[in-house]
Amino acid sequence: MNKDQMQGNWKQLKGKVKEQWGKLTDDDLTIVEGNMDQLAGRVQERYGVQRDEAERQIKEFRRRNEDLWP
Repeated sequence: MNKDQMQGNWKQLKGKVKEQWGKLTDDDLTIVEGNMDQLAGRVQERYGVQRDEAERQIKEFRRRNEDLWP
């Protein structure tokens, strides 16, 4: 997958991420730019969940959206 494809996929994923975690802001998503560790930190911070719970949610989200997230 080339850089343009990854950027296009991230744009599509941002909408799905916002559906799943509506408390995340556009600034949060700009900072994250598809980085799972950073996304877990943002989910943990915004929702007050433990790190392992945030990672579990992201793992499930990735499974459901594997066609967009390599």
